[in-house]
Amino acid sequence: MDFQLFPEGDGAILIEAGKEISLANHRKIRAIVSLIEKAAPAWMIEYIPAYTTVTVLYDPFKVYAKFGEYPYRYVSRYFTRLLEKAQPTFIPEPRTVDIPVCYGGKFGPDLENVARINGLTPEEVIRIHASGDYTVYMIGFAPGFPYIGGMPEKIAAPRKKTPRLKIPERSVGIAGKQTGIYPIETPGGWQIIGRTPVKLFRPDRDGPSLLQAGDKIRFRPVSLEEYRELEKMPS
Repeated sequence: MDFQLFPEGDGAILIEAGKEISLANHRKIRAIVSLIEKAAPAWMIEYIPAYTTVTVLYDPFKVYAKFGEYPYRYVSRYFTRLLEKAQPTFIPEPRTVDIPVCYGGKFGPDLENVARINGLTPEEVIRIHASGDYTVYMIGFAPGFPYIGGMPEKIAAPRKKTPRLKIPERSVGIAGKQTGIYPIETPGGWQIIGRTPVKLFRPDRDGPSLLQAGDKIRFRPVSLEEYRELEKMPS
């Protein structure tokens, strides 16, 4: 596997596995993460996967105390040896997570705009959005916010020129060729087309983010009545 290493300050290293957002590069990132998780060196603090990179935070004092050399030099050599083993086939089987969505109305104020941009009806946008082959590429921006690839280009839409100051939690949006879900109330510029009753960010749990990089997503249209019933159920 091709990769490059870069220093990120005095306590982090950036592993770059590609330049473009693609499923192939996403699989490389997952393979890298799988190796890092298995190795779990004592000097590692945490790792942060993104579209084409993984940033690893480490304790330079622990590295120097144990190995007696410049921390980045040791860490870069360690990951060079580790990642020579990385293959995109070294990834666990992904989960598939069902995400019910109530589209349009007050939950999806931008649904008609997305339809107009693409010369479609709102019903066609819903059907196309719910038929995508989706993968969570990364978690970022806000706690538990999934950046989801695989959305059909037929319903792509640009971010709003003026972001909203408040987007309700669990809102489902479109930005460019990707879709995502706002786990908490936050400002944002995505085109909002619906809302899910499923909580994505649960700070009272050990794993506060419902979704993880690599998960497969299945969006399922539901009526307002079904949305209300699902919203009452424990998450």
